[in-house]
This record gives sequence, structure tokens and C-alpha cells, in this order.
Amino acid sequence: MFITQKLQYRINLSFIITLLIIVISCILYSNGSLDDVLALLEKDNHLFYWMLLVGFFAEIIAGSMGMGYGVICTSILLMLNIAPPVVSASIHSAETFTTAAGSISHYKLKNVKKNLVIKLAIPAVFGAIIGAITLTYVGEYYAKITKPFIALYTLYLGIKILENAYKEKIKNAPIKRTNLSRLGLVGGFIDSFGGGGWGPLVTGTLIKNSWLPRYAVGSSTVAKFILTLSSAITFIITIGIQHWNIIAGLLIGGIITAPFSAMLTAKLPHKKMFVIVGILVIIMSLFTITKSIFF
Repeated sequence: MFITQKLQYRINLSFIITLLIIVISCILYSNGSLDDVLALLEKDNHLFYWMLLVGFFAEIIAGSMGMGYGVICTSILLMLNIAPPVVSASIHSAETFTTAAGSISHYKLKNVKKNLVIKLAIPAVFGAIIGAITLTYVGEYYAKITKPFIALYTLYLGIKILENAYKEKIKNAPIKRTNLSRLGLVGGFIDSFGGGGWGPLVTGTLIKNSWLPRYAVGSSTVAKFILTLSSAITFIITIGIQHWNIIAGLLIGGIITAPFSAMLTAKLPHKKMFVIVGILVIIMSLFTITKSIFF
């Protein structure tokens, strides 16, 4: 059976990750730390295993569509009554590794426009730092006010993306002018403050403005990695690292999936990409609005 270089790369990366997990487990066992590991896995009614499942499926969506990881994880953790700063800190700590793996895959698959990454990532770093500090000190009250307005905008984007899917396409359609610096700054703040939202806002806007889905997803994923790292470092400085079971579950579940999910971006036809992304954005937005109003 013929194996392409791209597929072989993803297999090798997943093998290395799996091997790393095994080596770390052996070291912990040899040092007599296995009981501590088992205690961590059983903590909070075996929350680690649920986070493993969440991380796995959230990364499939995020890696192939460029959005959804933070929104899905945040919604679940908030329903479990985890404090918002801990939610965002845990997600960004785990997402640093998953977005790194996804970014490498997108780069190898040539889904990345370097100029687009630079224009998004630099302001996104500032937005992420401001968002993390704000969330740390103002807490959940302002987040509940902000999220419905963000969700209304992303709902509008989802509808426009679906419209684009069924419009008659003109070959070599020009890319609409987008203020990438402002988009990156706002997207970075929203993602860090709300625990997610970069994908629906930034990737959704790029696709709406006629960027090819593969470049919109690939470039925004790389920019997302940079802002996620900035956000995680900020949270570590302000509140430290808490809930290792959440971070470990999301990390292990997502990082194994990330190299394979990037392949879907290059393989899916553009029309299907628009439909899937549009529906995904609409569902997530409606869920956020409903939860903010009634819960």
C-alpha cells in the first residue's frame, strides 16, 4: 500500500507523541509516582476521562475547520461549575500543545499564508494578554454580559458563510478588504477572556471575505497557537496552573488527533467546507445565546 509523504509525516508525529506519553509514564512508575498519577485520574469523579473524550472530538472539529475547540471545551467546563479564569487557563494550557501540532500539520500541507499569520498574530498577542488579565480580575460577571453580543455577531457570520456556499462563484474572486490588525486584536481578547471564540470570529470573517477555506483555517490556526501561548503564560503568572486533570485530559485527547484533522482541510471541497463551517458557527452561537439568557 502506497503511503504519501504527508500521511507518513502524520503517522510519525503521532508515534512520537504516543512514545513520549509512554516514556513519561514509565519514569513516573519507576519513581514510585504511579499512585499520584492514579489519584489525578480519579479526581473530581474521573473528570480526566471525560476531558480526554472532549479533547479528542473538539480537536477533530478545530483541526479540520479552524474553530470550535475553545467554545466546546468552555461550554462543558462552565456547566461543571469550574471558575471562568480556571476554565480559560486550563483550555489555553492544553491548547498550546494541540495548536502547535495542528500548526505543524497545516504548514506541511501548505495551508499557511505567512503574511496573513503575521498580521493576525502580533495584535492577537496583545489582545490575549489583555483578555487574560481582565478575566483574572473581573471574573464571571462581565463575561456573561459580553458573550451574548459576541455570539450574535458570530451567528451573523455563520449565516453569511452559508449564503456564500450557495452563491454562484466567480473564478479568481478578489479577497475583500479586511482590517486584520483589528480582527486579530479583538479575536485574541475574546478568545482569552471567554475561553474560546477565535475560530468563529477570525476564521469565519476570513472565509466570509472570500479567503480560501484552507488558507483561512491554516493561517488562523498558526496565529491561534501564538496567541494561545501568550494567554497561557499570562494565566500562569496571574493565577498559576490548576486542575491538572483537566489540562492532561484535553491535551492527550487533542494532540493525538491534531495531525490527522488538518488533512481534512485540504481534502474537503470548498462548498462543503462553507456549509460545515457555517452550520457549526450557527449552532455554537445559538447555544451560547441560549445559555447566557436562560441559565
